[in-house]
Amino acid sequence: MVEEWIKICKENDSGGNCMAVGEDTIWERFLSPVVRLLIDEEGLRRYAESVDWEKESDRFRRGDVVIPTYYISQNFHGIKDGYLNSGAAVTYDPITQYVLPPNETLVRQAIVAAIKVQPRRILDLGCGTGSTTLMLKQAFPQAEVIGLDLSPYMLVRAEHKAQSAGLDINWRHGNAEQTGFPDTSFDLVTTSLLFHETPPTVSQAIVRESFRLLVAGGQVLVLDGNQNTLRQLEWLNDIFQEPYIREYAAGSVDAWMGAAGFGAVQTQDVWWINQVTSGIKPILATVRHYTPAPIDSTIEDDVQGFPSPAFDTMP
Repeated sequence: MVEEWIKICKENDSGGNCMAVGEDTIWERFLSPVVRLLIDEEGLRRYAESVDWEKESDRFRRGDVVIPTYYISQNFHGIKDGYLNSGAAVTYDPITQYVLPPNETLVRQAIVAAIKVQPRRILDLGCGTGSTTLMLKQAFPQAEVIGLDLSPYMLVRAEHKAQSAGLDINWRHGNAEQTGFPDTSFDLVTTSLLFHETPPTVSQAIVRESFRLLVAGGQVLVLDGNQNTLRQLEWLNDIFQEPYIREYAAGSVDAWMGAAGFGAVQTQDVWWINQVTSGIKPILATVRHYTPAPIDSTIEDDVQGFPSPAFDTMP
């Protein structure tokens, strides 16, 4: 993240947690000047100053949620103290829409295109500012959609985006490893761009939790960086400024899903740098079957009708 334009949230962040980035990273020396030309910094400032972040985040904050050590002991994308501050919520979308080639909409749409069930209840784990969650609700307007995240500040931003888009989504403060939802509560569980930000043991715990939460015949989908590509291109790991990305790259989402009990595990490349992995919870004879939803065979299909995840929905 770019230190110069995090100043938009300094006066607004009562906790004093603003983003900072190393001065000699590839991001700082090359990418940040390019991206800054495309960002409406004044608009970000106005939005940041229009929100009482502590008051609004308190509406989501749950006292029973324990923030894990890995989440608060590291910087993510160079963000000081991770995502537990309003600055992260304000600047996440403007950055992300330009650093996911070929663009964020196409990458996130891959998870929607890979859905094989007709879900009635959907859980989006580690939803952040809700970009993928909103897409899921657009694709399945009759489904109950819940977005869960450890940062109440990110949930504030997610709710603003949903309200501006006219979408009814339930936002919940929680830990994807232990969500607190009952067994077999969901038909579809998704996560986007989360696993590269967690230690592999945590990612595997999230896969096991997804298995527990799904009905038999339900589907899990994991969208994240392409593990093969990340292993081959070390400089990408330097750009992303992620403390756990090398451990993620060395692992296998397919193997994690298989170990958790999922069947029909399949990973598809998404524009070379990303991948989407699907798994199905095995169907028992006593439970209902799903009718597969028609999907296109090519992951890079046209996404007409789906607006940019950033949504330009600043009040």
